[in-house]
Amino acid sequence: MPEGDTIHRAAAALRPVLVGKPLTRVEVPRHRPPLPAVGAHVERVEARGKHLLIHVSDGLVVHTHQRMTGSWHVYRPGERWRKSPRAARVVLAVPGAVAVCFAAPVVEVLDQRALQRHPSLRRLGPDLCEPAPDLDDVLARVARQDPARPVGEVLLDQTVASGIGNVYRCDVAFLHEVDPHVPVGRVAYDVRAALFTTAGALLRANLDLAARTTVTGAPAGTLWVYGRGGQPCRRCTTPIEQGFLGDQQRVLYWCPTCQPTGGTGAPHAYRVGDREGDVPA
Repeated sequence: MPEGDTIHRAAAALRPVLVGKPLTRVEVPRHRPPLPAVGAHVERVEARGKHLLIHVSDGLVVHTHQRMTGSWHVYRPGERWRKSPRAARVVLAVPGAVAVCFAAPVVEVLDQRALQRHPSLRRLGPDLCEPAPDLDDVLARVARQDPARPVGEVLLDQTVASGIGNVYRCDVAFLHEVDPHVPVGRVAYDVRAALFTTAGALLRANLDLAARTTVTGAPAGTLWVYGRGGQPCRRCTTPIEQGFLGDQQRVLYWCPTCQPTGGTGAPHAYRVGDREGDVPA
């Protein structure tokens, strides 16, 4: 499932192409009418955590959630698509461009009432990709969680804070020396605050990067623990562990030395841009 920064980048790519322009073609192959009207104008393109919303002047909103398979592409009229047209779930054409969403499992066309009542959208926690997310709200939502729930599950819960995906879940827990399996009720308030503060800082730092990076000063695409099962920890050289966590059994990576079993973490500040010294490749 994409991280929130992926969706914010997609929205940023679609805005200059679509906003303020009239729709000349609208296709949502698996959705019954009503659909946005040809001739209506795109008013705005919005990212909410991992959800993308395209607002149209006739009051309808195209909502997509990409999960593991979806992606938005932009083409010039007549340009060959990089994926099969059979995989297109949304096609929105405006003068000079065609925006196509491929293979998204969630595609909806919502009116304003349905948008306000949407069960997933209205439950989202503060979006950590935004410049100033409400951290107090995030921490209040954490406090309402079952104290026995693993902190690694809480970090991924979009009703607590939206935008964190598996990469940031793993690397933020590493940066703050938290065992992701430990119950959230055992994690001190200041450590909880540090986890979500760092997650937001990393998400925002990656909004303009082509390759997601969590290690300051390292080459683009360098991550601390995610995807590095069996490889040496970049801090202590202990082999990175790999396992699964949660009802959905999402893959998990952690360093058993830097994040010892039962470790409840450290609230030390991790500021994006801090020097980390030499980072092993």
